[in-house]
Amino acid sequence: MRYGIIGVGGVGGYYGGKLAHAGNDVHFLFHSDYEHVVANGLRVDSCDGSFVLPHVNAYRQAADMPKCDVVLVALKTVNEQLLKDLLPPVVGTDTLVVLIQNGIGVESDVQAWLPGVQLAAGLAFICSAKAGPGYVNHQCYGSINIGNYSCRDDNRINELINDLHVAGIEAAAVEYSEARWKKAVWNMPFNGLTVTLNTQTDKLLANPATEQLVRDMMMEVVEASRALGVENVDEPFVEKMMSMTRVMTPYSPSMKLDYENRRPMEIGYIYSRPLAIARQFGAPMPKLEMLEAQLRFIESQSK
Repeated sequence: MRYGIIGVGGVGGYYGGKLAHAGNDVHFLFHSDYEHVVANGLRVDSCDGSFVLPHVNAYRQAADMPKCDVVLVALKTVNEQLLKDLLPPVVGTDTLVVLIQNGIGVESDVQAWLPGVQLAAGLAFICSAKAGPGYVNHQCYGSINIGNYSCRDDNRINELINDLHVAGIEAAAVEYSEARWKKAVWNMPFNGLTVTLNTQTDKLLANPATEQLVRDMMMEVVEASRALGVENVDEPFVEKMMSMTRVMTPYSPSMKLDYENRRPMEIGYIYSRPLAIARQFGAPMPKLEMLEAQLRFIESQSK
């Protein structure tokens, strides 16, 4: 299959780079890194084996890219509106668009903008960041779950998962809503708290007070998902996330990196949208609502 990658940062660069390294036909849309990658290739330093792609199918404009069978979108959701223009040139009748993005509600918005497009959610559990122009630093983990949102052919998702496996990436098909809310269990506490407390994941769990706060926030997400009728988002899953994070390399989530680099934070889809949905279903998340308010204040002071 032919792949398109929109958003070549730590996540898009890793998955796209692994697919290309395994011999797949992969086409990357770059912004500021375009000239560097054309001249030097794409470098991925990884705990699972580093590599360099000396020659990359690189593009500066989506209009110059070919139609693709699968498009992996790892664009930050603060730039979500750009997909109205970026996706049509690369999407054909049978193209699957996988939104490897944080938060709740991204698929419904893109579907409203582009009604005919086939969508799936890509839920990545990965510690990876862009470390420089054309340079990805993958620290640990790397699995990805694919939740079908509006894809008409499950075979396309199965083909994608097979290509990911061959490329050395753990991948599985999962139920859409379960996958999105499971990702929120981790994202909602850790992204915001590392910003407001100016810390990393390991220090949050090393302190008894903040460890309990993380667990309480995770349980708020669990209760909200239950109110929505989402299955398998429960207390054992919370403990699994806590355990996995304890052994993770000390990590600054994407929101912390965005804040440190004076980029807009993804507050809308990670916090505002799921909080509003939870309130509608009678399951408010008060601790996470306070965290959202703090992030909005911090964001206002940085402008």
